[in-house]
Amino acid sequence: MAAPMRNVDEIRDRVILGEFGVRNVHSTDFPGNYPGYDDTWDLRKFKKNFRLDVFHMDENTLEFDMVGIDAAVANAFRRILLAEVPTMAIEKVFIYNNTSIIQDEILAHRLGLIPIKADPRLFEYRNAGEVDFLLQLKIKCTRNPRASKDSSDPKELYKNHMVYSKDITWVPIGNQADVFADAKIGPVHGDILLAQLRPGQELDIVMHCVKGIGKDHAKFSPVATASYRLLPEITLLQTIEGEKAERLKRCFSPGVIELENIDGRRVAKVVNSRLDTCSREVLRHDDLKSLVKLGRVRDHFIFSVESTGILPPDVLVSEAINVLIAKCQKFLNEIDSTEME
Repeated sequence: MAAPMRNVDEIRDRVILGEFGVRNVHSTDFPGNYPGYDDTWDLRKFKKNFRLDVFHMDENTLEFDMVGIDAAVANAFRRILLAEVPTMAIEKVFIYNNTSIIQDEILAHRLGLIPIKADPRLFEYRNAGEVDFLLQLKIKCTRNPRASKDSSDPKELYKNHMVYSKDITWVPIGNQADVFADAKIGPVHGDILLAQLRPGQELDIVMHCVKGIGKDHAKFSPVATASYRLLPEITLLQTIEGEKAERLKRCFSPGVIELENIDGRRVAKVVNSRLDTCSREVLRHDDLKSLVKLGRVRDHFIFSVESTGILPPDVLVSEAINVLIAKCQKFLNEIDSTEME
């Protein structure tokens, strides 16, 4: 049975959060599904409706809104960020000496997961056995001759007893010292603890770094997390005041509902629905659930991207867009070649 026309816009544009389930989850705005609506995809219409708004950006995190696209495109973009934007990482670990208590394979695994500060756009993909650049970890623990005889603090008794990622150094190959003079190749973070040593114990390790993508191994993933959520929409169906307004405010995340004074009455008002986590706590209150309508805007995606520090988050987003463009172009080329045959 066809939905009444008054409900069509809601079915097409909103995901409704009900007490016992979520409605209108699937996209239904495909051509011919709704009489009177022209849902044929049109480039000019897409350009008019699509927009990208940066909400917050700092050194490692980026939050932006992508509006006017389908969930399939948004999810493709998220997956590309996770698995198909290339980075540099340690691929092979050659352990010449390891007298610490950490087994070779455990140490090699720890080293492989260290984010490496090197711009992947400056390197090429290599064949098996080839290398882009080398890193070295060579350190030995010794006693501190100036330590107090009564001291029991390892920090005072020993030198180099804590091995951190900052102890990893870059070993230029050929003319790399000149080519990458300003690159500062090495671990992103210098405070990652790798091992603890005692006098006489040492590490002598050489690491081969290559270019790769997260689809091959998680160590190549450029983001700590990349996720999206739909923009929450909260509609008050009637005026809510007094004690009910106080309870309504507590049902939502801080900053979503505020109380304003109108003629001496404390009236609830939706201030910023973006902050809501969509817990649906309000639906547990019998006297409030009929006064509020909870939904999400179907084509408004709030993206959160947290970089591992290898590249700034805005660069990662632009690189992900380039990857998506390349995938689309490859698909079009395949179609053209098939038609020619």
